Amino acid sequence: MTDDAPEYGSEPEQVRHLMALLAPGTPIRDGLERILHGRTGALIVLGDSPEVRKVSTGGFSIDVRLTPQALRELSKMDGGIVLSSDHERIMAAGVHFVPDRELRTEETGTRHRSADRVAQQTGIPAVVASASMNTLSVFLRGRRYRIEEPEKLLTRANQALDTLGSYRSRLVDQTSALTMVEVRDVATVADVAAVAQRIEMAHRIDSEVRAYVSALGVEGRLIQLQRDELIDGVEELSRLLVEDYRPDDVAPGEFTLAPLSALSWDDLGRPLRVAAAIGLAPSHYPLSTVLHARGHRQLSTIGDLPPRTVQAIIDRFGTLQSLYAAGSGELGEVDGVGPQKAKSIRDALERIFEGDEQAGGLR
Repeated sequence: MTDDAPEYGSEPEQVRHLMALLAPGTPIRDGLERILHGRTGALIVLGDSPEVRKVSTGGFSIDVRLTPQALRELSKMDGGIVLSSDHERIMAAGVHFVPDRELRTEETGTRHRSADRVAQQTGIPAVVASASMNTLSVFLRGRRYRIEEPEKLLTRANQALDTLGSYRSRLVDQTSALTMVEVRDVATVADVAAVAQRIEMAHRIDSEVRAYVSALGVEGRLIQLQRDELIDGVEELSRLLVEDYRPDDVAPGEFTLAPLSALSWDDLGRPLRVAAAIGLAPSHYPLSTVLHARGHRQLSTIGDLPPRTVQAIIDRFGTLQSLYAAGSGELGEVDGVGPQKAKSIRDALERIFEGDEQAGGLR
């Protein structure tokens, strides 16, 4: 056996990792399906470590390549199976696990109870194939996750995609509304918070879709393609919004939308909480406070403008209104612009201010 146990990050990442490992089309999942069809059941520990060995007794050290057929045949033995930490090999079979009985578990079945306690004590996930209930479950750190059939996952994934599509549409509308008030130079903290709120909502639903994609494995390719299309541009919009509205006295990196992920859904629906989370505290920035966009979002819609040139333009003019007031001659004086590009920028800005274009990086 090896000493290298798998490492997992945050809980959502752990679950996505596990669901991808156990997704349809993977060797482990194929083996588990064979076990269920054979009505034998199994307990499989998804990694090897000193902690796993401490709770293991009996069985056979075999160290063979993991195949669906091998999992099926070895599950016929009494006891459980231990995989290598890279999930490429079967390290032991017929193992009896003796975890601490004081560890709390709500499971009643012998396999499920043992798997829950082993996962708690070792930090290594454990999978149970239940012959009587015809179900697959994975245990990790005191929690049980049901491994669902692809058909059910596809239904939920499509529902999540519909929600993501709806959220994207609302984000596009909110971004367009922000552009309109920016043009009139009356954008407020409330307007910025509304866009930030929609970005975070899209991120949350996207996280759910990504979890389904991981759990679906090879069956999730179409869902992944649709997800990629729906989320395209959202991360860039987040960056540009931060660049446009970061207070002058706040260093780059200190004004960010990242804290929104810690808000509850209820708080995410409250503009004051959203504004405070991103660094626009109500004590200094009431929701009615007018903010002046720098113009990053609008310049991002103009092709062939390198980031360095965009920043040079922003540094020269400071705000979107000043940028719009600048003539082609002034724009052409900025390093990296020149007369021809200055005219393109000028024409694009005029279209934005005339309302003929939807600015902000989303369509």
